[in-house]
Amino acid sequence: MEPDASPALQDTLFDDGMEPATEPGYRGPVASATVGITYRQLDYWARTGLVEPSIKAAEGSGSQRLYSFRDLLMLRVVKRLLDAGITLQQIRVAVEHLRGRGVRDLASLTLLSDGISVYECTQDNEIIDLLRGGQGMFAIALGGVWRDVEGSLTQLSAKAEPAVPAVPDLDEFTAHRLRKAS
Repeated sequence: MEPDASPALQDTLFDDGMEPATEPGYRGPVASATVGITYRQLDYWARTGLVEPSIKAAEGSGSQRLYSFRDLLMLRVVKRLLDAGITLQQIRVAVEHLRGRGVRDLASLTLLSDGISVYECTQDNEIIDLLRGGQGMFAIALGGVWRDVEGSLTQLSAKAEPAVPAVPDLDEFTAHRLRKAS
C-alpha cells in the first residue's frame, strides 16, 4: 500500500493544517511505548483497520509502519476506552464516528460512556444533561490525551531513535542514513 493510499478519513479527525508528508513519523515500537500498549496490540489494530498508520503502512516483510501524532492520539483514546471496559466492537463504532465528524477543536471534546455506549460532548451543559439520567459514566477529555501523548513522546525521545521524516518511498537504507545523520 502506498503512503498516500492510507485512509483519508483518519486524516480528517485531527485536522491541524499539517500536511502528512511534513509530519514526523513514529515507528511501531515508539508508538506502542507512547500509547502504553504492546507491539502485538498495535499490529493487530493496524491489520484490522481500527487505527492504521496514516504516514506509511507496512508493505510486506521488513517494512515499517509510520504513525503520525494524530494516529498516536487515536491509539491512546482506544486504549483508554478498552481500559474502561468498552468492547472493541463499540470502540470501532466510536472511532468511525469521530473520523466522520472531523473534530476541529479537540480540547473542547469529551467522550462519555455508561459502559454500554460511548457519547460525545462538546459543551459543559451536554455533560450535565447526560449525567441526569442517573447512570454511572466516565469521561475522556481529548485535550488531556493530547498532552499525555506529547509528554510520553518527550520522555521517549531520549531513549528512542529520532522520528524519521515522512518521505514518499523512503527505503530502509535511506532511513538508516537519515537516523545516523541526526
